[in-house]
Amino acid sequence: MKLEFIDYLIIAIYFVIVMGIGLVLKKKIKTGNDFLLSSHNIPLWITCLAFISANLGAQEVLGMAANGAKYGLYTMHFYWLGAALAMIFLGVYMMPFYYGSKARSVPEYLKLRFDEKTRTFNALTFAAMTVFSSGVSLYALAMLMEVILGWDFDFSIWLAAGVVLIYTFSGGLTGAIYNEVLQFFLIIIGIAPLVYIGLDKAGGIAGIIQHVDDAKLHVWKGLDSPANNPMGVDAFSMIFGLGFVLAFGYWCTDFLVVQRAMATRNLNEAQRTPILAAFPKILMPAIVILPGIILLALQGQYTGFELPVNVNGDKDYNMVLPLLLQKLYPSGLLGLGITALIASFMSGMAGNVTAFNTVFTYDIYQTHIKKKASDLHYLMVGKATTIAGILISIATAYVARGFNSIMDLLQLVFSFVNAPLFATFFLGMFWKRTTGHGAFWGLLLGTSAAAITHGLSVAEGKGGWLVHLFDFYSATGQAFTIASISFTVCLAFTIVISLFTKAKDEKELVGLVYSLTPKQDLKSKTWYTNPLYLGVIVLIITVVFNAIFF
Repeated sequence: MKLEFIDYLIIAIYFVIVMGIGLVLKKKIKTGNDFLLSSHNIPLWITCLAFISANLGAQEVLGMAANGAKYGLYTMHFYWLGAALAMIFLGVYMMPFYYGSKARSVPEYLKLRFDEKTRTFNALTFAAMTVFSSGVSLYALAMLMEVILGWDFDFSIWLAAGVVLIYTFSGGLTGAIYNEVLQFFLIIIGIAPLVYIGLDKAGGIAGIIQHVDDAKLHVWKGLDSPANNPMGVDAFSMIFGLGFVLAFGYWCTDFLVVQRAMATRNLNEAQRTPILAAFPKILMPAIVILPGIILLALQGQYTGFELPVNVNGDKDYNMVLPLLLQKLYPSGLLGLGITALIASFMSGMAGNVTAFNTVFTYDIYQTHIKKKASDLHYLMVGKATTIAGILISIATAYVARGFNSIMDLLQLVFSFVNAPLFATFFLGMFWKRTTGHGAFWGLLLGTSAAAITHGLSVAEGKGGWLVHLFDFYSATGQAFTIASISFTVCLAFTIVISLFTKAKDEKELVGLVYSLTPKQDLKSKTWYTNPLYLGVIVLIITVVFNAIFF
């Protein structure tokens, strides 16, 4: 569909607003703390929406629609098994350590709990992961502009990167957070009508049941064997690989999302941030996964809904949402839908860049390059790092072109970084005997195990760069297995090495380890301010949804 003037006007207005937010907030950014940490002064409702929106970038909006078409309702597990439980655990058990320790970042918590080398290793791997994820968001945005707007791919990358640079360089973390809130509402307004229109054209729920393969219309049925479901995983890989290792590894240790909760005004709000965010999170599949299912139903009834192929000749599932927008939206609404996608991609990129500049400035530069400098100096370093992060993201955007589902790519990246990291955090927070040497070597060996497993296995033509020993049914199955192995290796070696090395004195671990930290009195709080009660409500809703779509 050809875009009209009204469509371009809506897109232009969005660009002006996001850059304006950054420029307005620039007046309030006077210190490095303001730029990198928002001075812990963001209201609860803002941090809740920013928390969910930080994960509502290209990998979710575009990637989950792609997975909806590729894997069907099994994609729901990324929310009901792979998010809700971990978000509850983060709010109830882990935020008191992050917020209470007054660490400025997740790597800094590792320094307080373990030692400097553990912090540095995590800072380096996290920095690499964030700019890679940022590049994926940038790639998705450029691809969208190329297909729907007809803009040159290279021009689109530099334009989008330039806009993100303006508002992150000007407004820092605060600018990124407020734009993430704007993005959340744009996603709902811009994509929800697509679900309604597409569902109506497909013949409603009855049309989906009639025209979509039954194997893609279940959440748990068929998980007895990887050969019996389109995702190519079994129940153990799903529960342990995704539901425990990847889910808890991402939501509980990834500084990108934890940073949003840490920007709140007090500990109670920091705890409630991820739990309150879990309520809209478990409903998001209706917006981001259902379009992929709808496309399958439309393909069974109409022509013109076929997916294109990517540069490798594979069916390009990343084009699910752009194709539906192009086919179903009229002028005006099309501009709004495209603006919603642009918002998600740019905010996802900005979220990664702001996490990257904080970790690099405090955990790498200040720690190893210049320890004692003025706050103004670190502010300038943070801004320079923002520019560097944008440039590296541009480079990684081109790497993402070789994958037919960007969600598969990101799950693979998370299995290398977040999976072993969760083992380290889990032991560090709940076993006071865990040592710095155990944590460092466990992380290093766990990450190495992930690399070796990827090098020995092949899924959808990816991997096997060492020796092609075995195959997976899907890239998702490969990522889940790699995550399980890296977590287990890290856990085992951390325990063994810790038993043979000296632990920190218990006095140094107060506020950092569960058994040595004074417990909060949650009973005195009303139910809507009690993180535990709110978590139980989320858990009940999640169980009900799993039963309905079994």
